[in-house]
Amino acid sequence: MDDVTQLWSLVGGGAHGQTNKPFVCIMPIRFWKIIAVHFAITAGFGCCFRNDVTPDDFNPNIPAIAKYFSTKGRYEEVNPHLIEDILAVNRSMLQPPSEQCHEIHLTAIIRHGTRYPTSKNVKKMRKLYELVKSRASGEESWLREIQTQWRMWYTDDMDGRLVQKGVNDHKHLAVRLSKLFPSLISEEKLRGGFIKFITSSKHRCVNSTLSFKAGLTELWAITDQEFDHAENDALMRFFDKCTRFVQEVDNNPTALSEVDKFRQGPEMRRVTEKIADRLRVPYNNITDDMAEAAFYLCAYEFAIKTVNSPWCKLFDEVDAQVMEYANDLKQFWKRAYGYDINSKSSCILFHDVFSRLDQAASKNKSGQQVTEAVTVQVGHAETLLPLLTLLGFFKDSDALSSTNYATQAQRSFRTSHMLPYAANLLMVLYDCGGGDLRLQPLLNEKPVTFPGLTGQQGSMPLYQDVRAHYSELLQGCDFETECQLFKSPAQV
Repeated sequence: MDDVTQLWSLVGGGAHGQTNKPFVCIMPIRFWKIIAVHFAITAGFGCCFRNDVTPDDFNPNIPAIAKYFSTKGRYEEVNPHLIEDILAVNRSMLQPPSEQCHEIHLTAIIRHGTRYPTSKNVKKMRKLYELVKSRASGEESWLREIQTQWRMWYTDDMDGRLVQKGVNDHKHLAVRLSKLFPSLISEEKLRGGFIKFITSSKHRCVNSTLSFKAGLTELWAITDQEFDHAENDALMRFFDKCTRFVQEVDNNPTALSEVDKFRQGPEMRRVTEKIADRLRVPYNNITDDMAEAAFYLCAYEFAIKTVNSPWCKLFDEVDAQVMEYANDLKQFWKRAYGYDINSKSSCILFHDVFSRLDQAASKNKSGQQVTEAVTVQVGHAETLLPLLTLLGFFKDSDALSSTNYATQAQRSFRTSHMLPYAANLLMVLYDCGGGDLRLQPLLNEKPVTFPGLTGQQGSMPLYQDVRAHYSELLQGCDFETECQLFKSPAQV
């Protein structure tokens, strides 16, 4: 037990499950020296932690750590203005270069809405709950609430199914996109068959697609017509179909070694020890899995029920930043820049997107009507992240690793910002007159800039420049070739 932990035990922290000792006001000089060193160390590492919650941000109904929930976060934390008005949009942010510009095609790749935890996580959460109920001690009101009032209501059969909040996520997104792009997402276009819907076969994605359609039909009070959708796992669950990814990353126990090292490292150990102190249980009772389960309980209670759960009291902001990094590290190595095949597995979706854009551009150029004005494609976080990676978004100068947590505080690769429930990547093609076609990418309804095109027309570059920028991928990036398990030297 280190000096600071010993001190915490002395002043009532209850480390190792011991009964609290009374606080002693007159302490030996060594106590104050250790305190001084502890705060000096904390101050010295101040640059490494984002303590950016201000009093103005405080809302008792929102956990102070909500912005660190990674892929378990609400869409509203990424777009806080929606907390006040869930249908609010700001068309002025689109900023086309001239008044002549009008949108001719939109491809939207959308993650499913808020869901229940998977059965795997439910088991971990149940184990933690039983420990807290039977072993934790203390008089804190939040702990008594968990032990006497809170019930373990999550069940194995929920297994990632869409919740009512997830239904609303997609209904509201549909309405907002119709307000952002009224000439494309319109009643006339929907009735005319110009809006196409594609989804993963997973129930949460199918139900999200149905919810998106319901958002539009309810908006325009359409009751006399139904609209089809297609299930296409080759596009929306390409990661399951890519043999090389499955073998080398997904089913490879060593592929996430950096994640394993971090979960056993000093930052995570500090988190688990603090949780044990708060619960007054032995340190060896709280594993990294237990810490993750506690974090998920806070996140799910908030995302599903908009409740600031007593489980959230097990974490302060520094803890939450460590938990967020652990999840970012996993996503980085399993779905993003960690291995080349992670992004290359999305080649099929990449080509599909540009094929739709090319068709729209070609029809527009020849004066024909663009018959596929909008494509709505609903998938998973694991659908979006490899594609964002292939396109070069959110790439930091240094790879995320188990040892560089402190220097990654300002990283751009943060799944809390990128991949909340209902996260979406929009590709909007504009005709600005005289053959001037432009492409605007938006992530979670906010314009972003294509990496490598930062100096060219802001967030709405010429479409031909975008194609030139990605020419290597457009000419290569063959899904079948990339996903072969054994590549010949000529293919590497």
